[in-house]
This record gives sequence, structure tokens and C-alpha cells, in this order.
Amino acid sequence: MRINGLEYHVETAGDGEPLLLLHGFTGNGNTWNDTVSILRDEFRCIVVDIIGHGKTEKPDDPGRYDITKAAADLRAVLLALGIRRASVLGYSMGGRLALTFAVQYPQMVDKLVLESASPGLKTEAERLARRERDEQLAERILTGCMEAFVSHWENLPLFASQKQLPAEVREKIRKQRLENDPAGLANSLRGMGTGAQPSWWGRLSELHFPVLLAAGEWDAKFCRIAGEMEEQLPHAKKIIFSHAGHAIHVEDPKKFGTMIKGFLKNC
Repeated sequence: MRINGLEYHVETAGDGEPLLLLHGFTGNGNTWNDTVSILRDEFRCIVVDIIGHGKTEKPDDPGRYDITKAAADLRAVLLALGIRRASVLGYSMGGRLALTFAVQYPQMVDKLVLESASPGLKTEAERLARRERDEQLAERILTGCMEAFVSHWENLPLFASQKQLPAEVREKIRKQRLENDPAGLANSLRGMGTGAQPSWWGRLSELHFPVLLAAGEWDAKFCRIAGEMEEQLPHAKKIIFSHAGHAIHVEDPKKFGTMIKGFLKNC
């Protein structure tokens, strides 16, 4: 699909009310396969490979990866599909992108689900420090090999709980990460990393649609962030998933999909 000058890889499945699904950093749309299998009987699932990932084009200019431009791309994707309003589900980086989309185009959002996501960093000092760390990581991706980077990434404390997953699931996740293009990942960090994006903390009170905030009990940082967001969002509900870490949809896909379906149908 040609969107704002770029080739976007978009897949759809199912019928019903539209639901846009946005994966995390180093992922692609296939990360949602289990979730889509649960939701597709009642929702039209629109699964996008975010710029820099999967089969979507990976431009050389880091500025093209700006999170507000990526959100504008999502708007164009939906309009190209004849959709003027949809629910949005985003995980981690995809959650930050989902929230950016919601802030920029609130009239297009029916319901919002944020899994292990944040509105960004509150101060410029925090954003600067994060941009410096992300630039170092981007250089590591470009100058090293993908095998080494993926090994580093999957051994971060953030993903420690995934070591409990069956070997075939871990291998599938690793394969997905290795399929990414180094330049695309590096530019994603530079253009839409947590330090590069605006802070949306001051805009949360403007969002008057239902919001579900999902976090895993073993992911203390994002449990705390979800609690802070719940206090500022007018119509938010926080769910902490037991026996799960950062990637709930991977670690407990059946429970995650069932809970999301219930929220989207009944809220």
C-alpha cells in the first residue's frame, strides 16, 4: 500500500468493527497472529508493519521516522481502507505510536488499548539522556551484526520473563527480530524512540474515549506508568496481568486476547 510516498505492508483479517494493531520495536505484524486469531471473528483487524520494520519501506532519512509522521501514515492507511474511525491496540513502541495517533486524531479513535506503553518522558533532560542512549544503540545495530544485537536485546531485564516461554516460541520471536533491517531499526530509534518523541503526559486529559491500560505484574516500571496514566485519563481502566512481563500478548496470548475482546465489545 503506497502511503505518503512509502510502501507500507498492511494485512487485514476478519469482519466487524475495525481494530488497528501496532507492534513493538524489533517486531512486525506477525507478533499479533495469536491475538488476531481470537479477535477476527468479531473485529476487522488491520495489522501494519510500522515504518522501519518488517516488509514496510525503510527510508534513509531518520526524520521520516518521526512519530508524528508515522501517526499521519496510520491515518492515511485507515482512510485508504475506507475507515474513518477505529479502535487502536499498540504494544510498547507501538503503544507510544497508538497514543500519538490518538492525540493527533482523537476523532478517529473509538477505543484505545495500550499494552506496556508510555506517553513519553516528562522532561527535556530525560529526553536528551534517552536520545543519547538510543543513538549509542543505533550505532551498535549499524556497526555490529544483527545476531549480536538481537542477543543483547533479548537478554535485557525487560524481557527476562520470556525465558520461561517454550523454546519454539522464543525461537519464533528471535527469528522475527532477525528478519529486520539494521538501518530500519537504527532509524526507528533515532526518529521515534522514547527520547525523540514529544511528551503526551499533558494531553491525556483531552482523550475522552475508553482507554485500557495493560501491564504485566513482573514489569514494575510499566505497572507504575499505567497507574499514573489511569489517574490522568478521563475514561481509563488499568489491568495488571498476573504471571506476565512486558509482552503480555506473547507470554499469555489467550488471556490477553480474551480480555481485549471483552473490553472492546463491552466498554
